[in-house]
Amino acid sequence: MAKRKKTEAPDMLADIVVHGMQERKAQDVVKLNLANVPNSITDYFIICHGNSRTQVEAIAESVEAEVKKATGVNPWHKEGYENAEWILLDYFDVVVHIFQEESRGFYKLEKLWADAERTDVPAIN
Repeated sequence: MAKRKKTEAPDMLADIVVHGMQERKAQDVVKLNLANVPNSITDYFIICHGNSRTQVEAIAESVEAEVKKATGVNPWHKEGYENAEWILLDYFDVVVHIFQEESRGFYKLEKLWADAERTDVPAIN
């Protein structure tokens, strides 16, 4: 029996998230594809950072707005708006991590999930 192809919805959602990040000049955007990582909790981690609390909040708001506009979906869970050091937006298949630069360096999610397929998203000017 042929293996059923996985839906492309997480791929589309990941691209929408990246677009929302780029709208607010997010720094060092990285897509980690976890779909083939055993026991992973999601299909994608999308990670970026901003240069200030204000920018981190603006990036998160832009991601939420772009996803809502394109799909009508709100995050299932979100946290971190209180201090905006690390805002997390959980869309089940895609989990968004928006850091301030220092916090991103401390937590090193890219290294923690090094076995994921990594795509460095080029900055747009």
